[in-house]
Amino acid sequence: MLFESNKEMISIPQLRTTLNGRIIAPDDAAYDQARTVFPGGIDRRPAVIVQVADATDVARVISLARETGMELAIRSGGHSAAGHGVCDGGIVLDLSAMRALDIDIAQRTAWVETGMTAGEYTIAAGAHGLATGFGDTGSVGIGGITLGGGVGYLVRKHGLTIDSLLAAEVVTADGRILQADAETHPDLFWAIRGGGGNFGVATRFKFQMYPVDTIVGGMLLLPATPKVIASFIAEAEAAPEELSTIANIMPAPPMPFVPAEHHGKLSIMAFLVYAGATEAGERAVAPFRALATPIADMIKPLLYPELYPADEQDYHPTAAARTMFINTVDQRTAETIVDYLQNSDASMRVAQLRVLGGAMARVPVNATAFAHRMSRIMVNVAAFYEGPEDRVVREAWASDFAAALRQSDTGVYVNFLGDEGADRIREAYPGATWDRLVTIKRRYDPSNLFRLNQNIPPSIS
Repeated sequence: MLFESNKEMISIPQLRTTLNGRIIAPDDAAYDQARTVFPGGIDRRPAVIVQVADATDVARVISLARETGMELAIRSGGHSAAGHGVCDGGIVLDLSAMRALDIDIAQRTAWVETGMTAGEYTIAAGAHGLATGFGDTGSVGIGGITLGGGVGYLVRKHGLTIDSLLAAEVVTADGRILQADAETHPDLFWAIRGGGGNFGVATRFKFQMYPVDTIVGGMLLLPATPKVIASFIAEAEAAPEELSTIANIMPAPPMPFVPAEHHGKLSIMAFLVYAGATEAGERAVAPFRALATPIADMIKPLLYPELYPADEQDYHPTAAARTMFINTVDQRTAETIVDYLQNSDASMRVAQLRVLGGAMARVPVNATAFAHRMSRIMVNVAAFYEGPEDRVVREAWASDFAAALRQSDTGVYVNFLGDEGADRIREAYPGATWDRLVTIKRRYDPSNLFRLNQNIPPSIS
């Protein structure tokens, strides 16, 4: 395999002598595993995969992509719904080997490389009774989730992941290794807090950490009637901000903890996390237990890292999905949710509701590139599909479902976007946010080298 760089030919063996990290070519035994990303149905074959060892490697790979014109994919955990962590015929810059973590217990801060997963970080921090809020899936790379915002179990208590970001090391399109924070390259620091991977490759983050040791939380399974759904969301909105919830409305799975008579029946599989004292947490979750007789109740005092179970390495779901924000879940909205879920025969279908607010909403809208501070409820609808023909059916269902739920909030969370077109990206960055991001993009990546993402081009269109 040869690459043309500065009018010279560079081979895979030469790359292996140039870089400190691991070079994986198509004829290597590790190639198929290295090109596999989390979403199923993505079968792309890059020309080379570079599992970089440090920021210097990152700069060299960026230079190679710039000089050859080859497409560059950036991968942290590989969870991009659009499959942006891998490409056909180009270069994959894989950060997964960069996992160094340095915790300052006294200052409650941590410098961490961006190939570490959210679960790994949470376990390491939890050993000191500390945490930074990420999402709800442990195998997600902290690089991607942070750059897009980060909505998870601590969103109401401690805000988005980016609200805990103090500084970042970023390698830009011209190969510079920059440290960005509120005082140094503040425009870049503003942009990477929600603007995704459009402005460079983040190689290290400095996070604020918070005392989060024992929480009250876990899974609560309730029957899903319109009344219970609407009441659940009302309770979640009224709850103290120490409590964050995720309500998955879906057919009850045939799991050992679910009585057989409930298998396949519509349920609310809810995850509740109270980040505070145990007695107060028990009081906060009591109203949810009282909404209906629980099918299963697994809420109890837990160590925070216990919320992130071991990952299923071979789990690669194929799903048609849509994401959005809405203002309210009243009886009529809840009835719409029930109708769409009951009238689908997908093997798995779900409407996920996340009540926001709290610490996330106290940050000014223009403080970061995440522009949806005032959004009240995030919704994700999805249906698994099997094969191309079934995908068409499930995509239509997901689009119709989302349209039926749409209210006045037209925004969208960029980390949950699939390959849905430029208009949807603009909905992630409305108004002045988009214009400011375009200006910063033009400053740091005028040729749009970093384009395999939810792309912000360096010119206003």
